[in-house]
Amino acid sequence: MSDNQESTDTEDTTTASRSATLPLRPPCERLSCHKSSVCSRSYFVVVMVFFHVYIINVIGLLFYVHYSSGQEDGTRSRDAPSSGQQRPEARRPPSKAEFLRDVSLTRIEGIRVGHVQKVSLVPDKVHEMRTLSLKPLLFEIPGFLSEDECRVVMQLAQLKGLMESQLMVQDGQEELAKELNLSPDEIFNLLDINQDGQLQLHEILTHSRVRDGIWLTPENLREIYAGLKADKDGNGLLSLEEFRLLSNDAFQRFLLQRGVKRSQLVRNSRHTWLYQGKGAHQVLQDIKARVTRLTRLPSSLVELSEPLQVVRYEEGGHYHAHHDSGPVYPETACTHTRLAANTSTPFETSCRYITVLFYLNSVEGGGETAFPVADNRTYDEVSLIQNDVDLLDTRRNCDKSNLRVKPAKGTAVFWYNYLSDGRGWVGEQDEYALHGGCVVTHGTKWVANKWINIDPDYQRQARYQQLVSQQSEDEDDEGVTLNPDTQSSDVHQDL
Repeated sequence: MSDNQESTDTEDTTTASRSATLPLRPPCERLSCHKSSVCSRSYFVVVMVFFHVYIINVIGLLFYVHYSSGQEDGTRSRDAPSSGQQRPEARRPPSKAEFLRDVSLTRIEGIRVGHVQKVSLVPDKVHEMRTLSLKPLLFEIPGFLSEDECRVVMQLAQLKGLMESQLMVQDGQEELAKELNLSPDEIFNLLDINQDGQLQLHEILTHSRVRDGIWLTPENLREIYAGLKADKDGNGLLSLEEFRLLSNDAFQRFLLQRGVKRSQLVRNSRHTWLYQGKGAHQVLQDIKARVTRLTRLPSSLVELSEPLQVVRYEEGGHYHAHHDSGPVYPETACTHTRLAANTSTPFETSCRYITVLFYLNSVEGGGETAFPVADNRTYDEVSLIQNDVDLLDTRRNCDKSNLRVKPAKGTAVFWYNYLSDGRGWVGEQDEYALHGGCVVTHGTKWVANKWINIDPDYQRQARYQQLVSQQSEDEDDEGVTLNPDTQSSDVHQDL
Protein backbone atom coordinates (compact mmCIF):
# COMPACT_ATOMS: atom_id res chain seq x y z
CA MET A 1 0.00 0.00 0.00
CA SER A 2 2.85 2.38 0.79
CA ASP A 3 4.46 1.65 -2.56
CA ASN A 4 1.27 2.61 -4.41
CA GLN A 5 1.05 5.84 -2.37
CA GLU A 6 4.65 6.75 -3.19
CA SER A 7 4.14 6.07 -6.97
CA THR A 8 0.97 8.10 -6.97
CA ASP A 9 2.71 11.03 -5.34
CA THR A 10 5.49 10.79 -7.98
CA GLU A 11 3.04 10.66 -10.87
CA ASP A 12 1.14 13.65 -9.53
CA THR A 13 4.35 15.64 -9.23
CA THR A 14 5.41 14.71 -12.78
CA THR A 15 1.98 15.60 -14.16
CA ALA A 16 2.06 18.96 -12.45
CA SER A 17 5.46 19.78 -13.91
CA ARG A 18 4.41 18.77 -17.38
CA SER A 19 1.25 20.85 -17.32
CA ALA A 20 3.31 23.84 -16.60
CA THR A 21 5.29 23.46 -19.85
CA LEU A 22 3.04 21.59 -22.34
CA PRO A 23 -0.05 23.03 -24.06
CA LEU A 24 -3.53 22.07 -22.75
CA ARG A 25 -4.98 18.86 -24.07
CA PRO A 26 -8.33 18.69 -25.76
CA PRO A 27 -11.29 18.23 -23.44
CA CYS A 28 -11.79 14.61 -24.42
CA GLU A 29 -8.27 13.76 -23.39
CA ARG A 30 -8.59 15.64 -20.02
CA LEU A 31 -11.66 13.52 -19.11
CA SER A 32 -9.66 10.35 -19.16
CA CYS A 33 -9.48 8.98 -15.53
CA HIS A 34 -6.50 7.43 -13.83
CA LYS A 35 -6.66 4.56 -11.35
CA SER A 36 -5.33 6.77 -8.53
CA SER A 37 -8.23 9.23 -8.83
CA VAL A 38 -10.77 6.40 -8.48
CA CYS A 39 -9.12 5.24 -5.22
CA SER A 40 -9.13 8.76 -3.76
CA ARG A 41 -12.83 9.27 -4.50
CA SER A 42 -13.78 5.86 -3.05
CA TYR A 43 -11.86 6.62 0.12
CA PHE A 44 -13.67 9.98 0.42
CA VAL A 45 -17.10 8.35 -0.01
CA VAL A 46 -16.37 5.74 2.67
CA VAL A 47 -15.24 8.42 5.15
CA MET A 48 -18.37 10.49 4.54
CA VAL A 49 -20.64 7.47 5.05
CA PHE A 50 -19.03 6.68 8.38
CA PHE A 51 -19.25 10.33 9.42
CA HIS A 52 -22.99 10.51 8.68
CA VAL A 53 -23.64 7.25 10.51
CA TYR A 54 -21.81 8.66 13.55
CA ILE A 55 -23.88 11.87 13.47
CA ILE A 56 -27.12 9.89 13.21
CA ASN A 57 -26.14 7.75 16.20
CA VAL A 58 -25.38 10.85 18.31
CA ILE A 59 -28.73 12.42 17.42
CA GLY A 60 -30.53 9.18 18.27
CA LEU A 61 -28.79 8.98 21.63
CA LEU A 62 -29.81 12.54 22.48
CA PHE A 63 -33.45 11.78 21.65
CA TYR A 64 -33.33 8.66 23.83
CA VAL A 65 -31.96 10.54 26.83
CA HIS A 66 -34.48 13.33 26.40
CA TYR A 67 -37.53 11.10 26.30
CA SER A 68 -36.27 8.81 29.05
CA SER A 69 -35.80 11.71 31.50
CA GLY A 70 -39.23 13.02 30.58
CA GLN A 71 -40.80 9.69 31.47
CA GLU A 72 -39.01 9.63 34.85
CA ASP A 73 -40.24 13.13 35.66
CA GLY A 74 -43.75 12.07 34.78
CA THR A 75 -43.48 9.01 37.01
CA ARG A 76 -42.21 11.12 39.91
CA SER A 77 -44.99 13.63 39.48
CA ARG A 78 -47.58 10.84 39.50
CA ASP A 79 -46.02 9.18 42.55
CA ALA A 80 -45.45 12.41 44.50
CA PRO A 81 -48.15 13.26 47.08
CA SER A 82 -50.44 16.16 46.35
CA SER A 83 -50.54 19.24 48.56
CA GLY A 84 -53.35 17.77 50.62
CA GLN A 85 -51.96 14.24 50.78
CA GLN A 86 -48.77 13.09 52.50
CA ARG A 87 -46.95 9.90 51.65
CA PRO A 88 -46.90 7.71 54.74
CA GLU A 89 -43.43 6.77 55.88
CA ALA A 90 -41.72 5.93 59.11
CA ARG A 91 -40.09 8.85 60.87
CA ARG A 92 -36.40 8.52 61.43
CA PRO A 93 -33.84 10.82 62.96
CA PRO A 94 -32.10 12.89 60.29
CA SER A 95 -28.53 12.13 59.43
CA LYS A 96 -25.78 14.23 60.95
CA ALA A 97 -25.11 15.94 57.66
CA GLU A 98 -28.58 17.51 57.72
CA PHE A 99 -27.82 19.80 60.68
CA LEU A 100 -25.64 22.85 60.30
CA ARG A 101 -24.36 24.82 63.25
CA ASP A 102 -26.74 27.76 63.16
CA VAL A 103 -26.94 28.28 66.93
CA SER A 104 -24.25 29.89 69.08
CA LEU A 105 -24.61 29.77 72.86
CA THR A 106 -24.20 33.10 74.59
CA ARG A 107 -21.75 32.92 77.48
CA ILE A 108 -21.70 35.74 80.02
CA GLU A 109 -18.27 37.17 80.81
CA GLY A 110 -17.24 37.26 84.44
CA ILE A 111 -14.53 39.93 83.88
CA ARG A 112 -13.09 39.55 87.41
CA VAL A 113 -14.16 38.46 90.88
CA GLY A 114 -16.33 41.18 92.43
CA HIS A 115 -17.35 42.69 89.09
CA VAL A 116 -20.98 43.91 89.06
CA GLN A 117 -23.19 43.94 85.96
CA LYS A 118 -26.62 45.51 85.59
CA VAL A 119 -29.25 43.14 84.19
CA SER A 120 -32.89 43.78 83.30
CA LEU A 121 -34.94 40.70 84.12
CA VAL A 122 -38.38 42.14 84.96
CA PRO A 123 -40.10 45.34 83.82
CA ASP A 124 -39.21 48.53 85.69
CA LYS A 125 -36.45 46.91 87.72
CA VAL A 126 -32.71 46.46 87.37
CA HIS A 127 -30.87 43.65 89.14
CA GLU A 128 -27.20 43.56 90.04
CA MET A 129 -25.23 40.47 89.06
CA ARG A 130 -21.95 39.97 90.91
CA THR A 131 -19.13 37.69 89.78
CA LEU A 132 -18.18 35.32 92.61
CA SER A 133 -15.54 33.26 90.80
CA LEU A 134 -14.07 32.66 87.36
CA LYS A 135 -13.38 28.92 87.85
CA PRO A 136 -16.19 28.01 87.69
CA LEU A 137 -17.85 31.03 86.09
CA LEU A 138 -20.20 31.83 88.98
CA PHE A 139 -22.60 34.75 89.55
CA GLU A 140 -24.90 35.94 92.34
CA ILE A 141 -28.14 37.93 91.80
CA PRO A 142 -29.78 39.22 94.99
CA GLY A 143 -33.55 39.75 94.84
CA PHE A 144 -34.05 37.46 91.85
CA LEU A 145 -37.27 36.16 93.47
CA SER A 146 -39.71 38.16 95.55
CA GLU A 147 -40.89 37.00 98.97
CA ASP A 148 -44.28 36.06 97.52
CA GLU A 149 -42.65 33.99 94.76
CA CYS A 150 -40.52 32.13 97.32
CA ARG A 151 -43.62 31.41 99.41
CA VAL A 152 -45.64 30.16 96.42
CA VAL A 153 -42.87 27.79 95.27
CA MET A 154 -42.53 26.24 98.74
CA GLN A 155 -46.31 25.85 99.08
CA LEU A 156 -46.62 24.22 95.65
CA ALA A 157 -43.85 21.77 96.55
CA GLN A 158 -45.56 20.87 99.83
CA LEU A 159 -48.88 20.46 98.04
CA LYS A 160 -47.36 18.06 95.51
CA GLY A 161 -45.41 16.17 98.17
CA LEU A 162 -41.67 15.68 98.64
CA MET A 163 -39.82 12.39 98.37
CA GLU A 164 -36.55 11.14 99.79
CA SER A 165 -33.70 12.41 97.64
CA GLN A 166 -31.71 9.20 98.05
CA LEU A 167 -32.39 5.60 98.98
CA MET A 168 -30.36 4.09 101.79
CA VAL A 169 -28.36 1.72 99.54
CA GLN A 170 -28.68 1.65 95.76
CA ASP A 171 -29.30 -1.64 93.96
CA GLY A 172 -28.48 -2.85 90.49
CA GLN A 173 -24.73 -2.22 90.53
CA GLU A 174 -23.84 -5.92 90.42
CA GLU A 175 -26.08 -6.41 87.38
CA LEU A 176 -24.33 -3.52 85.63
CA ALA A 177 -20.94 -5.08 86.37
CA LYS A 178 -22.15 -8.35 84.89
CA GLU A 179 -23.47 -6.56 81.81
CA LEU A 180 -20.09 -4.93 81.26
CA ASN A 181 -18.40 -8.28 81.94
CA LEU A 182 -15.53 -6.70 83.87
CA SER A 183 -13.00 -8.93 85.57
CA PRO A 184 -11.66 -8.13 89.08
CA ASP A 185 -8.38 -7.04 87.47
CA GLU A 186 -10.22 -4.60 85.17
CA ILE A 187 -12.23 -3.17 88.07
CA PHE A 188 -9.05 -2.81 90.12
CA ASN A 189 -7.36 -0.95 87.27
CA LEU A 190 -10.42 1.30 86.93
CA LEU A 191 -10.32 2.25 90.62
CA ASP A 192 -6.55 2.69 90.78
CA ILE A 193 -6.52 6.38 89.86
CA ASN A 194 -2.77 6.93 90.18
CA GLN A 195 -1.96 3.47 88.72
CA ASP A 196 0.47 2.53 91.51
CA GLY A 197 -0.83 -1.05 91.86
CA GLN A 198 -2.52 -0.39 95.22
CA LEU A 199 -5.88 1.06 96.22
CA GLN A 200 -5.56 3.95 98.67
CA LEU A 201 -8.36 4.90 101.06
CA HIS A 202 -9.48 7.86 98.95
CA GLU A 203 -9.73 5.70 95.81
CA ILE A 204 -12.05 3.24 97.55
CA LEU A 205 -14.02 6.08 99.16
CA THR A 206 -14.66 7.73 95.80
CA HIS A 207 -15.87 4.45 94.33
CA SER A 208 -18.17 3.68 97.27
CA ARG A 209 -19.71 7.15 97.24
CA VAL A 210 -20.49 7.08 93.55
CA ARG A 211 -21.58 3.44 93.41
CA ASP A 212 -23.43 2.93 96.69
CA GLY A 213 -24.40 6.49 97.58
CA ILE A 214 -22.82 5.96 101.01
CA TRP A 215 -20.53 8.63 102.41
CA LEU A 216 -17.85 6.70 104.21
CA THR A 217 -15.04 8.35 106.11
CA PRO A 218 -11.52 6.92 106.30
CA GLU A 219 -12.40 5.66 109.80
CA ASN A 220 -15.51 3.89 108.45
CA LEU A 221 -13.46 2.27 105.73
CA ARG A 222 -10.90 0.92 108.18
CA GLU A 223 -13.77 -0.63 110.17
CA ILE A 224 -15.10 -2.29 107.00
CA TYR A 225 -11.64 -3.61 106.14
CA ALA A 226 -11.43 -5.16 109.59
CA GLY A 227 -14.95 -6.63 109.37
CA LEU A 228 -14.35 -8.15 105.93
CA LYS A 229 -10.75 -9.10 106.79
CA ALA A 230 -9.80 -7.50 103.50
CA ASP A 231 -6.56 -5.75 104.49
CA LYS A 232 -4.45 -8.75 105.40
CA ASP A 233 -1.23 -6.83 106.14
CA GLY A 234 -3.04 -3.94 107.89
CA ASN A 235 -1.30 -1.19 105.92
CA GLY A 236 -4.55 0.52 104.91
CA LEU A 237 -3.99 -0.36 101.24
CA LEU A 238 -5.58 -3.01 99.06
CA SER A 239 -3.36 -4.95 96.71
CA LEU A 240 -4.72 -6.73 93.64
CA GLU A 241 -4.50 -10.07 95.47
CA GLU A 242 -6.52 -8.69 98.40
CA PHE A 243 -9.04 -7.06 96.09
CA ARG A 244 -9.66 -10.32 94.22
CA LEU A 245 -10.95 -11.89 97.45
CA LEU A 246 -13.81 -9.36 97.65
CA SER A 247 -17.05 -9.80 95.72
CA ASN A 248 -18.58 -6.93 93.76
CA ASP A 249 -21.19 -6.25 96.44
CA ALA A 250 -19.07 -7.01 99.52
CA PHE A 251 -19.30 -3.42 100.77
CA GLN A 252 -23.05 -3.26 100.19
CA ARG A 253 -23.69 -6.50 102.09
CA PHE A 254 -21.57 -5.33 105.02
CA LEU A 255 -23.32 -1.96 105.17
CA LEU A 256 -26.78 -3.55 105.03
CA GLN A 257 -25.88 -5.87 107.89
CA ARG A 258 -24.45 -3.07 110.01
CA GLY A 259 -27.06 -0.47 109.07
CA VAL A 260 -26.61 2.96 107.51
CA LYS A 261 -27.49 6.26 109.16
CA ARG A 262 -28.97 9.14 107.20
CA SER A 263 -25.93 11.22 108.03
CA GLN A 264 -23.83 8.68 106.12
CA LEU A 265 -25.67 9.22 102.85
CA VAL A 266 -24.20 11.32 100.05
CA ARG A 267 -27.23 13.58 100.44
CA ASN A 268 -29.82 13.93 103.15
CA SER A 269 -32.85 15.85 101.90
CA ARG A 270 -36.32 15.60 100.36
CA HIS A 271 -37.33 16.99 96.97
CA THR A 272 -39.99 17.23 94.27
CA TRP A 273 -40.36 18.48 90.67
CA LEU A 274 -42.63 21.31 89.52
CA TYR A 275 -43.74 21.54 85.89
CA GLN A 276 -43.25 25.00 84.32
CA GLY A 277 -44.96 24.65 80.94
CA LYS A 278 -48.39 25.72 79.70
CA GLY A 279 -51.03 25.49 82.38
CA ALA A 280 -48.52 25.70 85.23
CA HIS A 281 -48.82 28.28 87.99
CA GLN A 282 -47.99 31.76 86.72
CA VAL A 283 -45.15 32.15 89.21
CA LEU A 284 -43.44 29.05 87.82
CA GLN A 285 -43.82 30.29 84.25
CA ASP A 286 -42.45 33.71 85.25
CA ILE A 287 -39.38 32.12 86.83
CA LYS A 288 -38.67 30.15 83.67
CA ALA A 289 -38.98 33.28 81.51
CA ARG A 290 -36.68 35.16 83.88
CA VAL A 291 -34.08 32.39 83.70
CA THR A 292 -34.21 32.58 79.90
CA ARG A 293 -33.45 36.32 80.00
CA LEU A 294 -30.73 35.82 82.62
CA THR A 295 -28.84 33.10 80.73
CA ARG A 296 -29.48 34.69 77.29
CA LEU A 297 -30.01 31.23 75.78
CA PRO A 298 -32.58 30.32 73.10
CA SER A 299 -35.98 29.77 74.72
CA SER A 300 -36.27 26.38 72.99
CA LEU A 301 -33.34 25.05 75.04
CA VAL A 302 -34.89 26.26 78.29
CA GLU A 303 -38.30 24.85 77.34
CA LEU A 304 -36.87 21.36 76.76
CA SER A 305 -34.87 21.31 79.99
CA GLU A 306 -35.77 19.71 83.30
CA PRO A 307 -38.61 21.15 85.37
CA LEU A 308 -37.94 23.08 88.56
CA GLN A 309 -36.58 20.95 91.40
CA VAL A 310 -37.48 22.06 94.94
CA VAL A 311 -35.41 20.68 97.83
CA ARG A 312 -35.89 20.86 101.60
CA TYR A 313 -33.07 20.17 104.07
CA GLU A 314 -34.07 19.58 107.67
CA GLU A 315 -31.68 20.26 110.51
CA GLY A 316 -28.72 17.95 109.95
CA GLY A 317 -29.38 17.81 106.21
CA HIS A 318 -26.50 18.11 103.78
CA TYR A 319 -25.29 17.32 100.28
CA HIS A 320 -21.63 16.36 99.92
CA ALA A 321 -19.57 17.97 97.16
CA HIS A 322 -20.44 16.77 93.65
CA HIS A 323 -20.79 17.86 90.03
CA ASP A 324 -24.24 18.50 88.57
CA SER A 325 -23.04 17.12 85.24
CA GLY A 326 -20.73 14.30 84.33
CA PRO A 327 -18.01 14.27 81.68
CA VAL A 328 -19.20 13.08 78.28
CA TYR A 329 -17.11 10.42 76.58
CA PRO A 330 -17.73 8.75 73.20
CA GLU A 331 -19.37 5.80 74.96
CA THR A 332 -21.53 8.04 77.17
CA ALA A 333 -24.96 9.41 76.30
CA CYS A 334 -26.77 12.38 77.82
CA THR A 335 -29.87 11.36 79.71
CA HIS A 336 -32.16 13.93 78.08
CA THR A 337 -31.10 13.12 74.48
CA ARG A 338 -30.65 9.35 74.76
CA LEU A 339 -33.60 8.74 72.41
CA ALA A 340 -31.78 10.62 69.66
CA ALA A 341 -28.39 8.99 70.24
CA ASN A 342 -29.02 6.24 67.64
CA THR A 343 -26.83 3.97 69.76
CA SER A 344 -27.29 1.94 72.92
CA THR A 345 -24.88 2.52 75.79
CA PRO A 346 -24.86 1.45 79.44
CA PHE A 347 -23.45 4.84 80.48
CA GLU A 348 -25.65 7.91 80.83
CA THR A 349 -25.08 11.23 82.54
CA SER A 350 -27.07 14.39 83.13
CA CYS A 351 -25.79 17.05 80.74
CA ARG A 352 -26.60 20.24 82.62
CA TYR A 353 -24.90 23.16 80.94
CA ILE A 354 -26.05 25.72 83.51
CA THR A 355 -27.24 25.45 87.11
CA VAL A 356 -29.47 28.21 88.53
CA LEU A 357 -29.91 27.80 92.29
CA PHE A 358 -32.58 29.82 94.17
CA TYR A 359 -32.62 30.30 97.94
CA LEU A 360 -36.26 30.24 99.04
CA ASN A 361 -35.54 31.13 102.68
CA SER A 362 -32.77 32.46 104.87
CA VAL A 363 -31.25 29.67 106.97
CA GLU A 364 -30.73 30.20 110.68
CA GLY A 365 -27.49 28.24 110.79
CA GLY A 366 -25.29 26.50 108.22
CA GLY A 367 -26.62 25.44 104.84
CA GLU A 368 -24.10 27.40 102.76
CA THR A 369 -23.35 26.34 99.21
CA ALA A 370 -19.66 25.44 99.17
CA PHE A 371 -17.28 25.41 96.20
CA PRO A 372 -14.18 23.61 97.55
CA VAL A 373 -11.80 24.33 94.64
CA ALA A 374 -13.21 27.57 93.21
CA ASP A 375 -10.48 29.61 91.51
CA ASN A 376 -7.79 27.09 92.42
CA ARG A 377 -4.72 27.28 90.22
CA THR A 378 -5.02 23.56 89.42
CA TYR A 379 -7.52 20.75 89.91
CA ASP A 380 -6.34 17.36 91.15
CA GLU A 381 -8.91 14.77 92.17
CA VAL A 382 -6.41 12.87 94.28
CA SER A 383 -5.56 15.94 96.39
CA LEU A 384 -9.20 16.38 97.45
CA ILE A 385 -8.66 13.74 100.16
CA GLN A 386 -5.32 13.99 101.94
CA ASN A 387 -4.18 13.37 105.52
CA ASP A 388 -7.74 12.43 106.51
CA VAL A 389 -8.94 15.90 105.43
CA ASP A 390 -11.71 15.39 102.91
CA LEU A 391 -12.65 18.58 101.05
CA LEU A 392 -15.69 16.79 99.62
CA ASP A 393 -17.13 16.25 103.09
CA THR A 394 -19.56 19.14 103.70
CA ARG A 395 -20.42 17.89 107.20
CA ARG A 396 -16.86 18.15 108.50
CA ASN A 397 -14.82 20.40 106.27
CA CYS A 398 -17.17 22.96 104.77
CA ASP A 399 -15.12 25.73 106.35
CA LYS A 400 -12.11 24.63 104.29
CA SER A 401 -13.80 25.34 100.94
CA ASN A 402 -12.41 28.20 98.86
CA LEU A 403 -15.86 29.79 98.47
CA ARG A 404 -19.10 29.59 100.46
CA VAL A 405 -22.38 31.33 99.55
CA LYS A 406 -24.70 32.07 102.47
CA PRO A 407 -28.40 31.43 101.76
CA ALA A 408 -30.50 34.60 101.55
CA LYS A 409 -34.18 34.54 100.64
CA GLY A 410 -34.79 35.48 96.99
CA THR A 411 -31.11 35.35 95.97
CA ALA A 412 -30.10 33.29 92.94
CA VAL A 413 -26.66 31.97 92.03
CA PHE A 414 -25.87 30.41 88.70
CA TRP A 415 -22.81 28.84 87.16
CA TYR A 416 -21.64 27.00 84.05
CA ASN A 417 -20.93 23.29 84.48
CA TYR A 418 -19.13 23.10 81.13
CA LEU A 419 -16.50 25.16 79.38
CA SER A 420 -16.95 26.55 75.88
CA ASP A 421 -15.64 24.59 72.91
CA GLY A 422 -14.41 27.86 71.37
CA ARG A 423 -16.97 27.62 68.56
CA GLY A 424 -20.10 28.70 70.39
CA TRP A 425 -21.12 25.34 71.82
CA VAL A 426 -20.61 23.17 74.90
CA GLY A 427 -17.07 22.01 75.59
CA GLU A 428 -15.49 19.89 78.31
CA GLN A 429 -16.77 19.60 81.86
CA ASP A 430 -15.60 22.35 84.20
CA GLU A 431 -14.14 20.37 87.09
CA TYR A 432 -13.99 23.52 89.23
CA ALA A 433 -17.83 23.50 89.35
CA LEU A 434 -17.55 21.00 92.22
CA HIS A 435 -20.00 22.15 94.92
CA GLY A 436 -22.05 20.90 97.84
CA GLY A 437 -24.54 21.89 100.53
CA CYS A 438 -23.06 22.42 103.98
CA VAL A 439 -24.84 20.75 106.88
CA VAL A 440 -27.81 22.71 108.27
CA THR A 441 -27.05 23.32 111.93
CA HIS A 442 -30.21 25.28 112.83
CA GLY A 443 -33.61 25.50 111.19
CA THR A 444 -34.66 24.37 107.72
CA LYS A 445 -33.24 25.15 104.30
CA TRP A 446 -35.37 25.48 101.13
CA VAL A 447 -33.79 25.79 97.67
CA ALA A 448 -34.87 25.32 94.06
CA ASN A 449 -32.76 24.25 91.09
CA LYS A 450 -33.29 25.07 87.43
CA TRP A 451 -30.98 23.17 85.11
CA ILE A 452 -30.49 23.98 81.43
CA ASN A 453 -29.87 20.70 79.60
CA ILE A 454 -27.67 20.87 76.50
CA ASP A 455 -25.86 17.97 74.87
CA PRO A 456 -22.19 18.68 74.10
CA ASP A 457 -22.81 16.73 70.87
CA TYR A 458 -24.48 19.36 68.67
CA GLN A 459 -25.86 16.83 66.19
CA ARG A 460 -27.45 14.77 68.97
CA GLN A 461 -29.03 17.86 70.53
CA ALA A 462 -30.42 18.91 67.13
CA ARG A 463 -31.87 15.46 66.50
CA TYR A 464 -33.48 15.48 69.94
CA GLN A 465 -35.09 18.87 69.38
CA GLN A 466 -36.45 17.73 66.02
CA LEU A 467 -37.86 14.54 67.53
CA VAL A 468 -39.64 16.50 70.27
CA SER A 469 -40.96 18.96 67.68
CA GLN A 470 -42.33 16.13 65.51
CA GLN A 471 -43.95 14.45 68.51
CA SER A 472 -45.46 17.77 69.53
CA GLU A 473 -47.00 18.18 66.06
CA ASP A 474 -48.43 14.67 66.22
CA GLU A 475 -49.88 15.28 69.67
CA ASP A 476 -51.39 18.59 68.56
CA ASP A 477 -53.04 16.83 65.60
CA GLU A 478 -54.64 14.41 68.05
CA GLY A 479 -55.75 17.21 70.36
CA VAL A 480 -53.22 16.41 73.06
CA THR A 481 -50.53 18.84 74.18
CA LEU A 482 -47.07 17.38 74.63
CA ASN A 483 -45.43 18.17 77.94
CA PRO A 484 -41.62 18.10 77.64
CA ASP A 485 -41.21 18.36 81.41
CA THR A 486 -43.43 15.42 82.30
CA GLN A 487 -42.15 13.47 79.33
CA SER A 488 -38.63 13.48 80.76
CA SER A 489 -39.41 13.64 84.47
CA ASP A 490 -38.78 9.94 84.95
CA VAL A 491 -35.17 10.15 83.84
CA HIS A 492 -33.93 13.03 85.98
CA GLN A 493 -30.75 12.24 87.81
CA ASP A 494 -29.87 13.77 91.14
CA LEU A 495 -26.11 13.92 90.91
